[in-house]
Amino acid sequence: MKKHYDVYGIGAALVDTETHVTDADLSAWGIEKGMMLLLDEARRKKLLDFLTDHLVCSKRTSGGSTANTITAIAQFGGKTFYTCKVGDDDNGRFYLNDLSTAGVDYQNDNRHNDGVTGTCLVMITPDAERTLNSFLGINATLSEHDIIPDAIINSDYVYLEAYMVLSPSSRAAAIRIREIAEESTVKVAVSLSDSGVVSDFRDDLHEMLGKHVDLLFSNRIEALSWAQTDNLDIAIDSLKNFARTFVITLGAEGSLVYDGTQLHTIPPYKVQAVNTSGAGDMFAGAFLFAITHGKDFSAAGKFASFSAAAVVSDYGSRLNVTKQQQILAQWDKIEKTF
Repeated sequence: MKKHYDVYGIGAALVDTETHVTDADLSAWGIEKGMMLLLDEARRKKLLDFLTDHLVCSKRTSGGSTANTITAIAQFGGKTFYTCKVGDDDNGRFYLNDLSTAGVDYQNDNRHNDGVTGTCLVMITPDAERTLNSFLGINATLSEHDIIPDAIINSDYVYLEAYMVLSPSSRAAAIRIREIAEESTVKVAVSLSDSGVVSDFRDDLHEMLGKHVDLLFSNRIEALSWAQTDNLDIAIDSLKNFARTFVITLGAEGSLVYDGTQLHTIPPYKVQAVNTSGAGDMFAGAFLFAITHGKDFSAAGKFASFSAAAVVSDYGSRLNVTKQQQILAQWDKIEKTF
């Protein structure tokens, strides 16, 4: 019987601002390109002061890796629930309103939280690579007390991000969600999120994720980091021992999708990339939407590839609902294109 929610997600609620920078800018600040860095309030302020003239958009966007994925599912027409934590401030109110507009359900007691809503400064270099500078704010206190067990039990999948390993309290929340899901035969999907997180917190991630997950999302570098190898074939074999099914995105080379029996090669949908921010999140969202709405893994991979290509060909980490509905209307055409 179909459950009420397609996917239950939990993750950091971050209000995003995008900026164009050069490789020299990153070097001057000692920032490694393509990675996610955690900022304290003082460094965040210094960076914003330095980059005032670089800002490419003054419009705020609600972000966070899992939020991007959950929102993508909802805007395609799926049913989602998102657990997050925001402060009782302007950014927090903006964030929750954005979730509502997208059709995402969430717990509604955030107004009682004392603290500052998290933010993320997204730096985009001329090669379209994105580097994330995150100030967690109140996200650092996200804990198992914030999860909604009824929503978990009434979902087909729960979706976790590896970033949750960075905070002891959010790590505990992820473990509890996984336990509830396993007890209730709800499938567990996970994004490895960031190769630096994978390499620096490997033992903690193994504790958080348990012996197996049902569906794993990673890019090539994250998969290699997880398997501690520089050989993709070895990484694939390693993932088969941990994930019942998985996806490895390969950027401009497409993706690999393992359905538990067969490894499918999904060719890329070629576009001119201007910004890679949110591409992996959209891929996961489109893929989860497809498999919870009757598509097999190969078809889901094609739909996700097309959707992610739309994100990288424009600024911002998300598409609006109109654009996503246009993509959905092309579903049959997309399957025949690849």
